[in-house]
Amino acid sequence: MAKILLVANLNCDRILRLDKPLKMGGRFHYQDGGQRLGGGGANTGIGLVWAGHEVALVSQVGRDEIGDWLLAETSTLGIDCRLMQRYQQHTCEMLLVMTPDGERTIIRPERPRFELAAPPNWRQWDALYINSSAEGAVSWAKTALPHSLVVAQLAKDNRERPCHVLIASRADMQGRSELSPWQYGLSIAGDSLQAFIVTDGESGAILYQADSQTHVAAESASVVDTTGAGDAYAAGLIHGLVRGDEFCQAMAEGARWAAFAVATESSIPGAELKNYLENERAKEEA
Repeated sequence: MAKILLVANLNCDRILRLDKPLKMGGRFHYQDGGQRLGGGGANTGIGLVWAGHEVALVSQVGRDEIGDWLLAETSTLGIDCRLMQRYQQHTCEMLLVMTPDGERTIIRPERPRFELAAPPNWRQWDALYINSSAEGAVSWAKTALPHSLVVAQLAKDNRERPCHVLIASRADMQGRSELSPWQYGLSIAGDSLQAFIVTDGESGAILYQADSQTHVAAESASVVDTTGAGDAYAAGLIHGLVRGDEFCQAMAEGARWAAFAVATESSIPGAELKNYLENERAKEEA
């Protein structure tokens, strides 16, 4: 299988489950769901490990008990953490406020400055995934493009994201630009862009390319927790692409992984996805 390098956050999530939907000025009761592993690094990487890929994570955590716990949990789940960075500050929890309908509001602390080291030897990596505001990410992506598949999530601002495949949600795109989706994607990803994928939850996703756009349906699911659905979609998409799928096939795989994610009471992938991948690998080996 493929060697995949992720530049993404690794979080300690604390879940607060509300008794009713959020409303300005309201008062709410909550149940404390405790700590759990989260962040794009874990949410994306674990499924890729279960799919048989070698996955390494580049992120940063503090030099404290929570940081130690995050690295231990992530390593135990099969993600290579040798490229992780440590900082001296306390590792703050990410607060996930969950409503009864499965929607979540994220409250996060300001992150310390995260600067990537010199880029690795990209000939050793089949794919690079960027979902981080780390300084140096643009340089990493540009040096990786000639050698590795580069997939990136659209940033919260209009910063550069050099890549072959750019992913965004419809919500991310609201009010961003008057350009057509493809032209906007080019303005972010550059001339290397081959596909700009805009997801829209249960409405599916649209693949924008230079001369076409194609809709790919979502997979139906019983929504329990939407946290990590976008990360799972990206992981399924990457899995499809590195095994040689066409874009629409890879998007369908991403939709399948996202459906497993929203039906699971966690942000990291659940047992249903693991079982699905084990069955798929058994079919391939039969």
